[in-house]
Amino acid sequence: MAASINDISEMLQNLVEDTSIPKNIRKALSDAKGRLDSNEEKNVKISAAIYLIESISEDINMPPHARTQIWAITSALETLA
Repeated sequence: MAASINDISEMLQNLVEDTSIPKNIRKALSDAKGRLDSNEEKNVKISAAIYLIESISEDINMPPHARTQIWAITSALETLA
């Protein structure tokens, strides 16, 4: 299971580094990655990451490719919760 969290963290990092994504969205994704990488209890960090990602998932300024990746990340996190 830790490998899955690491994979999701890498996916988030790729989105954070994508400069075609608006800064406010990259900030929320970076915060979600920070929560996933923290030493908190597994369910707490997954729930916090889902909350942060869902808060920006419907942002009108998000490029379509990023939205698709965010949906995939959210699905992966929900399977771990």
